[in-house]
Amino acid sequence: MTSQLNGSVLKAFKILDLFAAGQNELTAKETADALDINMITAHRFLHTLVHAGALRVTSRGVFRLGYMFADLGERVLQGDNLPTILQPILDQLARQTGEACMATEFDRDMAVCIAKALPDRPLYVDIRIGSRLDAFCTAHGKLWLAHMSPEGQDRYFKNAELTGMTDQTITDINTLKTELATIHEQGFATNNGEREHDIYALAVPITTQHGKMISALSVFGASPTTLDQNRDHLLAALQTAARSAQQSLYGTD
Repeated sequence: MTSQLNGSVLKAFKILDLFAAGQNELTAKETADALDINMITAHRFLHTLVHAGALRVTSRGVFRLGYMFADLGERVLQGDNLPTILQPILDQLARQTGEACMATEFDRDMAVCIAKALPDRPLYVDIRIGSRLDAFCTAHGKLWLAHMSPEGQDRYFKNAELTGMTDQTITDINTLKTELATIHEQGFATNNGEREHDIYALAVPITTQHGKMISALSVFGASPTTLDQNRDHLLAALQTAARSAQQSLYGTD
């Protein structure tokens, strides 16, 4: 299989990947250093990508991403691919944990359920596809907030009304920001009856190869053991499912 790969194409994508890692612009020298190639080869790759529309020249010797990626990004987001990819992973997760599971995207300051899977037992908590979840008092929502930039968080809190849904809801902005920092560091979020009494959840992010969050997975139910007695088992299952999703989306090295 490896013999069928085109090395030049792979190298071109490595150049584009430098932008995905947070680089706003590149020079030939920076490209040559990053890819361990000579300057002549770096120039050839960069100008070929300009010709293809993948890059543009903003000043002499400085390259930025081309506008074609704005259109491609929209087409990816509108393609409804993510729920299809995540559904079998959620199905497996529900079988493994015996709990209801779901995946979300973030839209207009709320987490939105895009896929779900239910356990094979008589009693369980359910949720509808398309349900919108408040960001400040749900596991999914707090996870999305935790992965926002400081500017994004400030914008959210400027418009948010932190209403006490239950006696467990965090309504103080500073306390919530502290929890969001902890969530980002530990890599998971919980909901301990904060939106509805007796609804508990544990959620982990699905990220790009450079750490940008694109979805989240959770297990949820009406028993506090979802968070307490079984937390290590559920967290390990969720993290395995998130890695499986990332491999499905981006492939393996």
